[in-house]
Amino acid sequence: MTKNLVEELRWRGMVQDMMPGTEEQLQKEMTTAYIGFDPTSDSLHIGSLVPIILLKHIYNAGHKPIALIGGATGMIGDPSGKSDERNLLNEETLAKNVEGIKKTLARFLDFEADRENAPILVNNYDWMKDFTFIEFARDIGKRITVNYMMAKDSVKKRISGESGTGMSFTEFTYQLIQGYDFYYLYKHYNCLLQMGGSDQWGNITTGTELVRRMNAPEEAKAYAMTCPLITKTDGSKFGKSEDGNIWLDAAKTSVYRFYQFWLNTSDNDAEKYIKIFTFLDKETIDDLIIKHKETPHFRLLQKKLAEEVTTFVHSKEELDKAVTASNILFGKSTAEDLKSLDEQTFLDVFDGVPQAKVATIDIESGLDMIAALAAKTNFLNSNGEARRALKENSISVNKEKVKEDYLITGKDLIADKYVLLQRGKKSYFLLHLD
Repeated sequence: MTKNLVEELRWRGMVQDMMPGTEEQLQKEMTTAYIGFDPTSDSLHIGSLVPIILLKHIYNAGHKPIALIGGATGMIGDPSGKSDERNLLNEETLAKNVEGIKKTLARFLDFEADRENAPILVNNYDWMKDFTFIEFARDIGKRITVNYMMAKDSVKKRISGESGTGMSFTEFTYQLIQGYDFYYLYKHYNCLLQMGGSDQWGNITTGTELVRRMNAPEEAKAYAMTCPLITKTDGSKFGKSEDGNIWLDAAKTSVYRFYQFWLNTSDNDAEKYIKIFTFLDKETIDDLIIKHKETPHFRLLQKKLAEEVTTFVHSKEELDKAVTASNILFGKSTAEDLKSLDEQTFLDVFDGVPQAKVATIDIESGLDMIAALAAKTNFLNSNGEARRALKENSISVNKEKVKEDYLITGKDLIADKYVLLQRGKKSYFLLHLD
């Protein structure tokens, strides 16, 4: 063990609830700890970055992390924080989601590492699939009373009618199955700690209780710790943009959009997020916050946050591409910079820009600037306005100034189908090859 894990998580604002004895256990010896991920999708979004980062902190502190994929619990759906019953996934979708999450987690945790505290990846379907209903009811169900399960907030709110339309027996059993996961990992991996979001406290403590009740009291040791749920200062949901979830998979959320999400956070959020979502040390972060407050217009916190998280999730190379893409709108750039972008990033950068389709034959024969700006596109109100703009030297093709005699040809195409026109500094237009 190289550092005090709880102390590290506390100053980062990542400790909400903790069972007595947890910190002492983590200070005493290398401890195995797990966090679960339910396969509700084939990728993870940035809300899942918190448990991933928690697992990294566990590892960095010299403890042993287990990432559990809920192949079994995913068939039921966690009622925590939900007002209505989840739609059940079919086996084909679930299998696809499990594989997708395995690949995502493997980007952050080296499950092949040759170290005593190397991370482990497990799927609770592997031990639940052979359990019969009668065996589970007899051997596990009798250990926890209905009264105990009913006392959990996730159950009380649904059953009392405060939200939703009640709770099915299927979802009611979720905490018992998750509790058995903890017991199984305790028994087979000597796992003593479960961590998760604060909405999981009820499920996690059911697990600690099950460990105690299925072992001699003097032998059983099981601990719990939760992290606060991440929120935005304005009260809106963290992890979403106007277009929906921000995913960790570049095929679902481009690296450019991912980078922009962090770059556009508020000052208050950036000050909180840089502690949670980066591994920068306290001295570095405190110094950065002071400098940011001295010159907030430079947005030092947001830039460092976006840089660190994008590198962690996607790589330094992908970060550099995202920065280049950002500079295309907000800084100096060239035609080569534009052509270096993949199509999705290019479209993300110029999302909302007026577009017009032009025929392939027009580009092959050379499209004159008057036609490109007015006659064939109506970007500008008239041919006369187009001529005046060209004479004023305010028109660019792919970021390079052009005159009235310029012809747009195949050599100007970006991703083989787009040409970027610009008037002045802020007016963009997009030609799209039909």
